[in-house]
Amino acid sequence: MSGVKRHRRIALFAAPIVAAVFLTVPAGAAATLTVAQAISTQSGTGTVTGYVVGEPTATNTVRTSNFTGDTALALADSRTETSTSRMLYVQITSSYRSAFGLASNPGRVGTTITVTGSLTAYFSHPGLKSPTSMTAGGTTPTTPPTTPPPTGGTDAYYAAAAGKSGESLKTALHGIISSGVTKLSYDGVWNALKVTDQDPANSANVKLFYSGISRSKSLNGGDSGDWNREHVWAQSHGDFGTSAGPGTDLHHLRPEDVAVNGARGNKDFDNGGTAVSGAPGNYTDSNSWEPRAAVKGDVARMIFYMAVRYEGGDSYPDLEVDDATSSGTAPRMGRVSALLAWNAADPPDAAERARNQTIYATYQHNRNPFIDHPEWAASIFG
Repeated sequence: MSGVKRHRRIALFAAPIVAAVFLTVPAGAAATLTVAQAISTQSGTGTVTGYVVGEPTATNTVRTSNFTGDTALALADSRTETSTSRMLYVQITSSYRSAFGLASNPGRVGTTITVTGSLTAYFSHPGLKSPTSMTAGGTTPTTPPTTPPPTGGTDAYYAAAAGKSGESLKTALHGIISSGVTKLSYDGVWNALKVTDQDPANSANVKLFYSGISRSKSLNGGDSGDWNREHVWAQSHGDFGTSAGPGTDLHHLRPEDVAVNGARGNKDFDNGGTAVSGAPGNYTDSNSWEPRAAVKGDVARMIFYMAVRYEGGDSYPDLEVDDATSSGTAPRMGRVSALLAWNAADPPDAAERARNQTIYATYQHNRNPFIDHPEWAASIFG
């Protein structure tokens, strides 16, 4: 940006600071983003207004009292937000610590602030770093900015579900995620998984789902040492096979080692069992499978998606979740009590959100609503 910038000086008075703190704010700033929009954007410079809800201490951990430092805070669009997936982690550099650090200013929690800086990951979580301004107050915007985030916000996508709960919410979401969907062939799934599940540390590999192993993209097939296409919602639970639709839906298809895929078979999901060879952290017994902790929430949200997406129309089976692990070939998967607990304990991370966006933007053009709004699972299935 060229030319001379005009600046105004704002005095902030925040206990226990006695002297005024003067911050520099560029005139003519761009439209303010909500926290949700900032989380979706994560590129370039942005100005965000939100409620201070705590101090981030790890990727999925935010301290809400007894603060230990002045170097970071978490913002949300609601002052009562508890899900870290809907929080933006903000770096507090030395210029702003005396006024905005939570160890020094615990009274900031529950108030709004407006901050401008680089929209980029912080604590391996959607964030804002290197702030150029931080000011107290500001009104959280309720309408999108003039220029939408590059990846697009989701409020408009879910407009028909606004204010609904329970069965009404399920019906609304079914209509949303079933509209305008592009169906892949089963062969097409191979190439799609090489993109949606690419190992971020090695672009030549995919990340296997249950085992967490990185494996060459070229080793896809049915032989020992290959990876193949795991149906998280077992295809025999509804007998939909590999036909276009539920059999090829990327929202529940993941790459997995052939042997591990075979060990999982068509088992329901639940806690317990014996350790699975070749897949550390996974356990299985005669009728259930417990995935490793890092993907438990992912499994739950995929199962919830399938139960909402496929409701018996379009010649597809009516898929439902239940609280059992003995459904056989019935179009049901369980155990819902375990899945709800996993959804709460393992909220969506950046990789899961990015995968959801890729499927929406590049392949199927629909979203998994439980990644965007994990709280909807309890409303529908709780």
